Amino acid sequence: MSAGLRVGQVAEAVGVNVETLRYYERRGIIAEPERTLGGHRLYPEATVTTLRVIKAAQNLGFSLDEVAGLLEAGRHHHGTGGGLQARTEAKLVEVAQKIADLQVIRDSLIAARDAGCDDLVQCAESECCPIPFVQIATRPESSNA
Repeated sequence: MSAGLRVGQVAEAVGVNVETLRYYERRGIIAEPERTLGGHRLYPEATVTTLRVIKAAQNLGFSLDEVAGLLEAGRHHHGTGGGLQARTEAKLVEVAQKIADLQVIRDSLIAARDAGCDDLVQCAESECCPIPFVQIATRPESSNA
């Protein structure tokens, strides 16, 4: 049997929990490793690199499903446009939208602070409050004639 790294060694090298490795294995994101006669997992050293790639991609905002897709596309090199470049462009659009949404929230919070808002209920009833409360349309009451 070839030499490899035990689960604890891999987890420590990457800075993840042992359960994280097992979860990635169950999800098929990393390959199931060979096992010793005693049943201990022995990961190839390339697993450390793969896990570092996974963590880096997650730090860039990719979900675990998106990371799995990136890894799969990289393994197969299909050239279908679904690789890192295309997915990065899509993620940039998503990030730009999140930034715009957060800017609106920031601006509303600053306006509420500067207006002296101190009670959400009172602010909701005031026309001068800058917090964008959602207006609920009221239905005309049905008459029971």
